[in-house]
Amino acid sequence: DPQQLELATSGKRKLRRFIVIDEVVDELYGSKVREYFEENNVQHKILALPTTEETKSMDLVLNILQEVQNFSIDRRTEPIIAIGGGVCLDIVGLAASLYRRRTPYIRVPTTLLSYVDASVGAKNGVNFLQCKNKLGGYTPPVASFLDRSFIQSIPRRHISNGLGEILKMALMKHKGLFDLLKSHGKYLLDTKFQSYSSSANHGDAALQTTRIAIETMLEELAPNLWEDDLDRLVDFGHLISPELEMRVLPSLMHGEAVNIDMAFMTYVAHTRGLITTEEKEQIIQCMRGLELPIWHGGCSWPLIKRALMERLKHSGGQPRMPLPTGLGVAEIFNDTSEETLKRAYELWVRD
Repeated sequence: DPQQLELATSGKRKLRRFIVIDEVVDELYGSKVREYFEENNVQHKILALPTTEETKSMDLVLNILQEVQNFSIDRRTEPIIAIGGGVCLDIVGLAASLYRRRTPYIRVPTTLLSYVDASVGAKNGVNFLQCKNKLGGYTPPVASFLDRSFIQSIPRRHISNGLGEILKMALMKHKGLFDLLKSHGKYLLDTKFQSYSSSANHGDAALQTTRIAIETMLEELAPNLWEDDLDRLVDFGHLISPELEMRVLPSLMHGEAVNIDMAFMTYVAHTRGLITTEEKEQIIQCMRGLELPIWHGGCSWPLIKRALMERLKHSGGQPRMPLPTGLGVAEIFNDTSEETLKRAYELWVRD
């Protein structure tokens, strides 16, 4: 809106911003964020909160909205800014979508997982009744600002966690991305996705892997932003993992739970004859190279059956099971028998 732009840049009215930042990120970068707003003469309120799967609730959303109301923002020209991992971006997205029915917000992801996953698309939400993201909506941000320098301060396990979601896109859609992860996985873990001029042998593996992961994710999400079509390749790794992740909190991170789900589904694909033994081994070895767990004691046969029953309830009575049919190619299947699943489970546990 030219009028709003004129008002915002004319200096007649002081710029104001409400920022929600994860408390761990605030300890590391809060002073820089405050400095930035002060230098640019922006009136601001920074709310630092513990944003974890355990705190991802409507209570936290209401806490944010109370502070937003106290600060008082213009619901069209003063976006709320979320700085943190995926949980922070999800919570703030939901809060913004509820405040005055739709207040713009900006995502600034600070973990690898949120950089390639939560920063893309329109979904937001919170956990409810021990169920992952049971409450939420579809309100895209006005922008996502991606800065890989945040990733250098996160622990190695968090890098591995993000690699789980990148591997998902590689297995579903992009053989080249799979090859990059196989060749450069350890290097990416060691360098924490930073780009160095001395990394000639690796090209700019960090830039390539994140760019391809985001582009393939956008290819899948953009035509189906509101999930009108429930056949979604991006659901690979998300059939059993929501149940597993919530059941064993906080022992598994999101990308780790997703990888365990993907490992099992790799065995399902192999048992069905969709991938060769060599392809199955390549996938499992790549997961090991990325330091991702490929099995968890909490992923019992009863849990798998319960998770797939939940899946049927929320996907129009069909399992809509994305499975690899090769490396970097996949299809969605509705005809996997319980016998096949059980056989795949037994082989997986044995291995």
